[in-house]
Amino acid sequence: MSMLTDLVQIRRLGEKGRPENERFRQHLKRHDFVERRFRKIAEDIEDQIDCRACANCCRVATTSLLDRDVEKLAKYLRIPKARFLREYTVRSEDEGLILRRTESGCVFLSGNDCTVYEARPGTCDDFPHLVRGAGSLVSRMWQFIDRATYCPIVYNSLEAFKKESGFR
Repeated sequence: MSMLTDLVQIRRLGEKGRPENERFRQHLKRHDFVERRFRKIAEDIEDQIDCRACANCCRVATTSLLDRDVEKLAKYLRIPKARFLREYTVRSEDEGLILRRTESGCVFLSGNDCTVYEARPGTCDDFPHLVRGAGSLVSRMWQFIDRATYCPIVYNSLEAFKKESGFR
């Protein structure tokens, strides 16, 4: 299977495919499928695409923080938790505590590199939440419709899931 990795194409096709991806989400809720098989497909796709070469999620998505992420990052940066919160986070009405953003994306993004990669928040570590994440794949499906517009792994996985499940 050939992988689409061009971010301009993924944005265009992901936006164009939103209605179909909504229907696919509904399809999965109404039909039985082997989640393990979908996870294997997603793992294979993740193995073929280098997230660290792309880093588009760091440019586009926000990063929600848990208390343990704040503790870990403050310790990693060797600064007090209060200073970390003041300098690196903001409150979002929708998402709660999130990492601050600059014009180029996440405050910790430098080029395509995460300057706190070893201590990155759990949500970053699990991204794009296809193989790892809380709950079933179907319960996380609503997130993938948006992510298919900026993440090559999600875009290619959704297309492969549709093929695997006989959706169309």
